[in-house]
Amino acid sequence: MDMASVFAPDGLLANHIPGFNYRSQQTEMAVLVDQVLNSDDNLVVEAGTGTGKTFAYLAPAIISRRKVVISTGTRNLQDQLFQRDLPLLREALGVPLKAALLKGRANYLCSHRLDLAPFDPRSRSREMTDLLERVRSWSNRTDSGDIAELADIPEQTDLWPLITSTNENCLGQDCPEIKNCHLMEARRRAQEADLVVINHHLLCADFALKAGGFGELLPDADAFVIDEAHQLPEVAGDFFGDSISGRQLTELARDVEAEYQRDIGDTPVLLEKTAALVKRVRDLRLLFGLDSRRGAWKELEADERLQDALTSVHEGLQLLTAGLTKLAGRSKGLDACQERAQELSLSWSRIAGPPTDKDKDEDIRWFETFSQSFRLNRTPLDVAGLFAAAMERHPANWIFTSATLAVGGNFDHFAGRLGLQQPRTALWDSPFDYSSQALWYVPRGLPDPRNNGDAYTRAVVEYAQPVLEASRGRAFLLFTSHRALRLAAELLAVELEFPLFIQGDAPKGELIERFRQSGNGVLLGTSSFWEGVDVKGEALSCVIIDKLPFASPGDPVLQARLDAMKRRNENPFFSYQIPQAAIALKQGAGRLIRDAADRGVLMICDPRLLKRGYGQIFLDSMPNFARTRELADVQRFFAEQNAEENG
Repeated sequence: MDMASVFAPDGLLANHIPGFNYRSQQTEMAVLVDQVLNSDDNLVVEAGTGTGKTFAYLAPAIISRRKVVISTGTRNLQDQLFQRDLPLLREALGVPLKAALLKGRANYLCSHRLDLAPFDPRSRSREMTDLLERVRSWSNRTDSGDIAELADIPEQTDLWPLITSTNENCLGQDCPEIKNCHLMEARRRAQEADLVVINHHLLCADFALKAGGFGELLPDADAFVIDEAHQLPEVAGDFFGDSISGRQLTELARDVEAEYQRDIGDTPVLLEKTAALVKRVRDLRLLFGLDSRRGAWKELEADERLQDALTSVHEGLQLLTAGLTKLAGRSKGLDACQERAQELSLSWSRIAGPPTDKDKDEDIRWFETFSQSFRLNRTPLDVAGLFAAAMERHPANWIFTSATLAVGGNFDHFAGRLGLQQPRTALWDSPFDYSSQALWYVPRGLPDPRNNGDAYTRAVVEYAQPVLEASRGRAFLLFTSHRALRLAAELLAVELEFPLFIQGDAPKGELIERFRQSGNGVLLGTSSFWEGVDVKGEALSCVIIDKLPFASPGDPVLQARLDAMKRRNENPFFSYQIPQAAIALKQGAGRLIRDAADRGVLMICDPRLLKRGYGQIFLDSMPNFARTRELADVQRFFAEQNAEENG
């Protein structure tokens, strides 16, 4: 089929999909994707909000009759693409297509672990017993085993580790439930499908496995389409490195106890070793302090107590490994735990052991703490070479797309981070009429955010209040730090007359739905609300951003990357920090106009946008909003909007 005719005003899609609107940008993108799928080229393409990029790559992929893997940023986007967009387009095009949805193993019920759950001490509360009964009932009728079907069970519950597997605790071919394995069935369907929908975490996990010489998770493909591609470099960094967490160690101990109670029961000294390991892990977590944070490895090296505790945890893990080795052959489950303990011990040594000179040049070691756990990490400073090598191991067409890839119309920053060599590039602006739909307001008089701390946040709230009054609520306030968000929430709780929704008070999806239903709410969020949030219509008419979203200079991974760039005589501020911040700002601003009928005001409080020379890079990267520095223009904009709504 000819893509231009498929997307034409009187084409197949217009005739078969209710509400389909012709967009020249979408048609041009579809034509280009079709050309690339029939060439040896790779493609990087930015398609502004409202272009309809999903259809623009899906239609050529369906029609190509080639094996195509599509990777999205999140599981929610996966489900939307597979369950809504793909069936709609497949029916409109009338092309027979076998499609499959494939997620990481933690998204599928593990029948073996469900059988083990009663032997785990965590399963014995009344609440957990009830949840497990619901899972057992569901397990008898599910075809996919995808735990997303259990939508009425909270995301934050101790149930999930009891009924799903990890790379460490999966028994593989030795599993007694191998014939009923939902993950194996999902992978089999993916191997047989023409089009497979995955997410970036699964893509990078597959890359990392193949780099280590292990088997593949994904089928070979003729083409890979990477949507929300701006997220990929960070995800790749996680998977090409190494990490070990306190949770992994305590899960190992619990699994050993469950397998022991079920299969052995006559060597209680083993339970003393699991209890000792859990205690050592807990003691180490307490030494890190109460706060959840990320820190550089030099902090651990400078603290003798932490060094001793790290050694103690590793010794506890080695003692448990030795205890399991003595029971070799008595239980397949314990044999698997022994292999797992050995792998975790090796991983601990790679991260916490003395680094080589090569490690110092190529990797950054760091730690992060959570409310109940910690993680030790070894992350590559640069994934470009690693990702380029992974692409070479997957000879195919590669198409990268997002609404935010270019910086000032240039793709060099994105291409450089992934090691892409001279890909074809294209950029289509949004079809929305931003100059009439949106007003960009940069107020006068705000202080420099770098030197004023909490005083700056107080000023942001003060300047935001008349804008919120003019917009009648209906606003997102997006912050670059949790500290600023918490202070703003305290101030607005006293002074704001509109419903207030604060990140962390409820799950993200629930919070957004409450905001949408309120009709005049004000939602406060940090980084997770800057992208992937779609609120169309009057419920969101104003987006207020407190600062230019430069990554925290205290982040250990960022600091190590900046130091490495300086050693190479590069300017990290202009070659890395500004491009990253420009992409993030575009994402945040993109929450405002989601539809051709939307209207609203974008308020960016940071005076550096107009006072610093680098501000022009941000201006050149943003949509063509009408601009003002006058509050009266904002008030007039909303007064006209209110008159239209009431007219």
